[in-house]
Amino acid sequence: MLFIQYPKCTTCRKAKKWLDERQVQYTDRHIVEDNPTYEELKEWHEKSGLPLKRFFNTSGMLYKSMQLKDKLADMSEDEQLKLLASDGMLVKRPLVIDGDRVLVGFKEAEWEERL
Repeated sequence: MLFIQYPKCTTCRKAKKWLDERQVQYTDRHIVEDNPTYEELKEWHEKSGLPLKRFFNTSGMLYKSMQLKDKLADMSEDEQLKLLASDGMLVKRPLVIDGDRVLVGFKEAEWEERL
């Protein structure tokens, strides 16, 4: 299982604590130091079944400063994936990738059910 997170993010810390308390084995990956690639994001998006917008960190300062709320609708899926791959701070976190399971963000009830 791959756990992609940003150590300063409080939600990521909660998710990591949740995994550790349940003794879930995972590989930790820093989203800024090792940003997901275009290919990874494309694969995860397809496996997740989620709209691509869910992969954006819509509450992040970079998302807001780039005014992406107004721009995403006019961008192709390919353009959005390239944008996500350009900077880890644009990507919603934490991400959990475990085979065909992809979880975006931390919702305890969803994690409890799916992990």
